Amino acid sequence: MARFDMLEAGIGSTAQAEILFELGLMYATGRDCDTDLVAAHKWFNIAAIKGSERAAELRSELSATMSKTDIAKALREAREWMTVH
Repeated sequence: MARFDMLEAGIGSTAQAEILFELGLMYATGRDCDTDLVAAHKWFNIAAIKGSERAAELRSELSATMSKTDIAKALREAREWMTVH
């Protein structure tokens, strides 16, 4: 699978944050995929880092329903994604 680099594609940071936020929503609600709260937290976290206030709010709400182990896994996955991208 080819890597899609949003910066190379000319997508601005606001649009990047929105795309990442939508990924979080997709996993949080199970839209077109299985519900995966770890993945949802990961994408909300990355979107929040990119400037999405809505993602930060939903990440916080989601965290209240997750175990510390799952939160740690989501944070680790977000950090790994940010390192590569």
